[in-house]
Amino acid sequence: MKHLSLAARYRPQTFAEVAGQDTVKAVLSRAAAEDKVAAAYLLSGTRGVGKTTIARIFAKALNCEHAPGPEPCNQCSQCRKITQGSHVDVAEIDGASNNSVEDARALRETIGYAPMEGRYKVFIIDEAHMLSRNAFNALLKTLEEPPSRVVFIFATTEVHKFPITIVSRCQHFVFRHLGEDALHAHLCDVLDREGLSYEEAAVRLIARRAAGSVRDSMSLLDQALALGGDSLTADVTREVLGLAGQELFASLFEALAGRDCPTVAELSRRIAAQGVDIGFFVRELAGHLRTLFLLRQAGAAMLPHLGLTRDEAACWQALAPRFTAPHLHAAWQMTLDAQRGIVQNPEPAAALELLLLNLALLPQLLPLERLPETPADLPAPAPAAGTMPGRPAGQPPAPHTSCAPPVQTGRTEGGEPQRLAGPGAARAVRTDAAAPAAEEDAESEDPAPARRLPRPQEEAAPAPVVDVARPVPGMTPSGEKGTDGTERPETPPADRPETDGTTMPSAPLDWTAFCEYCRTEQAEGRPSPPPHLLRQMRAEWTPERLRLYPAAGQILTQAEKHRAAILTALADYGAGAPTLELVPPRPHRSEADLIEEFRQRPEMQDCLSLLNATIKHCTEV
Repeated sequence: MKHLSLAARYRPQTFAEVAGQDTVKAVLSRAAAEDKVAAAYLLSGTRGVGKTTIARIFAKALNCEHAPGPEPCNQCSQCRKITQGSHVDVAEIDGASNNSVEDARALRETIGYAPMEGRYKVFIIDEAHMLSRNAFNALLKTLEEPPSRVVFIFATTEVHKFPITIVSRCQHFVFRHLGEDALHAHLCDVLDREGLSYEEAAVRLIARRAAGSVRDSMSLLDQALALGGDSLTADVTREVLGLAGQELFASLFEALAGRDCPTVAELSRRIAAQGVDIGFFVRELAGHLRTLFLLRQAGAAMLPHLGLTRDEAACWQALAPRFTAPHLHAAWQMTLDAQRGIVQNPEPAAALELLLLNLALLPQLLPLERLPETPADLPAPAPAAGTMPGRPAGQPPAPHTSCAPPVQTGRTEGGEPQRLAGPGAARAVRTDAAAPAAEEDAESEDPAPARRLPRPQEEAAPAPVVDVARPVPGMTPSGEKGTDGTERPETPPADRPETDGTTMPSAPLDWTAFCEYCRTEQAEGRPSPPPHLLRQMRAEWTPERLRLYPAAGQILTQAEKHRAAILTALADYGAGAPTLELVPPRPHRSEADLIEEFRQRPEMQDCLSLLNATIKHCTEV
């Protein structure tokens, strides 16, 4: 007797037996019960989710001797013939081998005849996306005005290949992937009906490996039972399907926690030698990283939501405290991003080994507690000479992790750095006792790292320490004659008041940094002009004037409404009170006007007349 696969033996024969797809089943069952049938249906979705199965059940429900009804009886002659594939009025057509326009014309000729045995003539076209464009065009008129008692059902896995004119003439139903829990329940039901013993971990492993496809899950179950016999175990399932065992994952995470690169490399070699399915291994790795991250964050309260067995829960609960939450989060993200690249790489084993080594060395590659929040927070590149002013050669600059303006530091009498924070700027103080060593300190010692944005005019150099006992650049020292020959007292420049022995930094002129500062202020719930509005304006910024160029008239109107907020943010940022100018955008001009204006320029007259040339295209920049 011929052996039937589990997928064929347990193929659903009623809507109620189909796993998942509740919406599609409800709509088609009601259409059959009320005898309100559309001319054409389009069933799309990934492989093995029940498209052809539901099409057959719908054909039986329409032609059942007890119709109209919500379900076929599967006992009458009509239902049995459709199940056996011998019904004269129900035709299943393979779109891949019957895809020419001649096949479509032959189909149109048979449509005109009335049903011979059943109530409806049903044409089920599987893999319908394989039909040629001419074949689709030949069916257009038939689908729009079909004869009575004729129903078309198209099944496809690639609906994007369908002409929109065909889709618009059909009722379109999208079949979804089945969830892991739904597949698990379906497989358990099949095993119970077969009278076989099984381990929950093995069934869940097959459900996870099937990736939402019922037919794939049944094929994998058949494959595992072929070796395991009357019992389904997790070890046998992993061996048959070429999947990594739980012990390998436990060893891998032990090596990742200890940053043990030799062990990680050895495990990578074992994975390649055992012929493990690398694509599914990376999927499982991402799932385990998610499990560890959630357990690290929420503890045992997360266990009911993870679907783990008792042994798995104990294993992951013991491993979770070995990692920091940022490490797990970054590793999870890296694994998800690398998944497709590893599978499609010409050397997937080498790509997997590189990923695992990166996961092990992740805390060393970039300290997680100092990750920059935005690209603007990254340190500026070092000068061309390879060293920073006032910084020993080879020493990297301190990372910038704040959007605040530059912070200057002074030194107390004991030589310790002193940081004074203000609302929009920082002040630095140096006592007279520390003044004689100022220049020496600046050359031999690196001041405390200042958390600030890089300033282009300083080339990301550390903030200078201003000595109030020494002349400040830009000041007129006492006793020095000015340009008019008169002696002037020592006065600070206008932007650096010296009333209390402190100095204020000059205003930062980086518009991108100011936009990022406003974004941070808004994210922390403090008043700020809209960052998206600021980014849509080009800026010309000097300490005395800020000129903004909105890209459109609507942006100009919004900027005028937020003028006060922009000025307030500039003051809080430490930029003082520059004059704010909003330059209206130039009106749009046609290409003909631009060509005429360009042609009338004096410098173009000789060129055009000498070459006897004309201007064909002109674009305003």
